[in-house]
Amino acid sequence: MKSITSKAQEVKSTDNGVNKSALPFSRQNYLLMLVGIGLILVGFFIMTLDKEEFGFGFLGITLGPAITFIGFLFEFYAIFRKK
Repeated sequence: MKSITSKAQEVKSTDNGVNKSALPFSRQNYLLMLVGIGLILVGFFIMTLDKEEFGFGFLGITLGPAITFIGFLFEFYAIFRKK
């Protein structure tokens, strides 16, 4: 009778030669994702710095959302980038 761990290893190795334990993205993809998250957070922080009423100044209406949008675009790039 085989042990449970040997059966699990057997399943991993017989799945069309694909290693199930490998990460879906490379290290560079994860670093780019962290940069994108940082840009999104910076954009939201810039929106909070606006001193105009209800955030209707340049920081709250233009600069903060633009940086946040760039952060989301950066996230899409990081996800779709191939090795």
